[in-house]
Amino acid sequence: MSAPATLRADLPRWAETLRQKYLAAEASTFVLYRNVFDNFLVGDKLHNLQSFLVEELFRDTKKNVVEVSLERGVRQLNGKTGTALGQLADADVDGTDMLPNLHLLEARMRNAQSTAVIVPYADALLPAGDPSFMAQSDRQTYLAFHRWSLDTSLTQGDNITILITESLGAINPGLLSNPKVSAIEIPMPDLAQRKKVMAFFAPKLTEQQVTLFSERTGGLRTVQLASILASSQGHGLGEPERRTLILHLLQGTPDAEQRATTLAAITAGMTPGEIGKLIEPARALPASDPNAEVLRVIHARKREMIEKECAGLIEFIEPKHGMASVGGHDNIKRELLAIAKNLKEGNTTLTPMGLLAVGPMGSGKTFVIKAFLKEAGLSGVALKNFRSKWVGSTEANLERVLATVKAMGPIAVIIDEGDRSFGNGGGEGGDDGTSSRVIARLKEFMADTENRGQVLFVMMTNRPDKLDTDIKRPGRLDRKIPFFYCESALERSQVLLAVLSRYDEACVASPEELLGLCETLGGYSNADLEALALLAVEAARNQASPLDAAVLTAAAQDFMPPQERDMIEFMELLAVSETSRRTLLPKRFRDMAIADIQSHLLAARKRALAR
Repeated sequence: MSAPATLRADLPRWAETLRQKYLAAEASTFVLYRNVFDNFLVGDKLHNLQSFLVEELFRDTKKNVVEVSLERGVRQLNGKTGTALGQLADADVDGTDMLPNLHLLEARMRNAQSTAVIVPYADALLPAGDPSFMAQSDRQTYLAFHRWSLDTSLTQGDNITILITESLGAINPGLLSNPKVSAIEIPMPDLAQRKKVMAFFAPKLTEQQVTLFSERTGGLRTVQLASILASSQGHGLGEPERRTLILHLLQGTPDAEQRATTLAAITAGMTPGEIGKLIEPARALPASDPNAEVLRVIHARKREMIEKECAGLIEFIEPKHGMASVGGHDNIKRELLAIAKNLKEGNTTLTPMGLLAVGPMGSGKTFVIKAFLKEAGLSGVALKNFRSKWVGSTEANLERVLATVKAMGPIAVIIDEGDRSFGNGGGEGGDDGTSSRVIARLKEFMADTENRGQVLFVMMTNRPDKLDTDIKRPGRLDRKIPFFYCESALERSQVLLAVLSRYDEACVASPEELLGLCETLGGYSNADLEALALLAVEAARNQASPLDAAVLTAAAQDFMPPQERDMIEFMELLAVSETSRRTLLPKRFRDMAIADIQSHLLAARKRALAR
């Protein structure tokens, strides 16, 4: 399958890989998977996958291009009906009895060589599953394609078979294990491809805007980019109409003309109501970043599209506060700020593959990690319930999530209460091995060094002893960061003030009064201190009085913190045993010998779990 030099320069990387593998006789049957429902820009023409294969890849290299599908049977795609092969479409278009069609197609392929067979939705024709439970027709269809891939009289006749599926796991595994069948992933568009698409659909954008917007749209498909850009075709408002609407919304504001022109370019497909919700006339363009408004609109649209794409499998995390809003935790803040600096500078050598935040409940793990994301400028997503009761769906859901996450990088993947997700070390019985396969795939993805600096896994737990040991090793979760309750009255006062600041509540108590109160709050968690602060705010509002030392003291006397001392001590010692650096530990633990840590941990475990 040769191709003109001018075409090869325009081929997507995956298509060039397919071409080279075919020319090297490495395989004659190829499975294209993952981003198969996208559009592909070649020159100034946009194709779906099938039209790309027919009009670009096979146009000058194959005499006949045929589609095989359950829906439409066998039909000619390239219009060359001079041979007997063209009569297949008239022979039998009923896809319910596919085997006779395949035999007829095989006979024509032997007589009329140089044929490309394209099978869309191949997982419907060649489904995965236990062969003993398959229908006879499914087994016969599988055998036909398996035999074709090994039949030298077919492969030497310049024939090629292309199977198309979104999920590789949905295809018959027996076919995939065939050495003459090659699986090729079609990835999400990379930065260079997104730049070409941006420039193609929105030619009015400046080169600087094209670069900036392309950087911020990682994780979106070409078809999704087209749906938000000015030149995309549709039945909604055209670009001039959107510009007129936006100009009306921005009437009387500074830079209205400039804002309307740029916003009109990235709001294709939106209704007037949706546009009205995104436009903020009262907000002027900041002098430091004139593209901030457009980036906000792009971010909102990207989030909407990716959440829809992943069908509720992931949830975006958008932290409001940075490290300045974190009280106490000075050692941890220094560690995380150093990591954030490396991420911002693209220093992947010093960037960990993952973080494990450990410590007792209420010690501030979630809040500090979210503040770290904001400080590092990282987008964050939380994995939701991607498990399904249907065979193969859980694995397919996970692959979709991982492919999206990888394309969105740099990004952080947050797994809260990680002991629940990874605590079984292979999953519970009775799920046909799904849990063990899911965890194994996640481990493989987490350990992929290509993701360093692009996908940062952050796991949080107060019971790291329940985690699969393999998940905690360096190369997956490199940095183990221990969280503890405040060690001093000064730290507790810092937490109280940080909490009140986050809620825009002014505290009129003097530093001395606050320190005196916090001396009495030993053993309080960060969550306890936040609850106490909010109790004091409520009391001050009810009494119409300032938030002073008297109000805070009364709230402290009224508040009853949870009494779980044995369990808290056990979780603290777990955090000590897991930490990757002694300098992150409080002074009371920093110089303890490892043997002493383990003996204290065993004793604490007996006390905490005795009940």
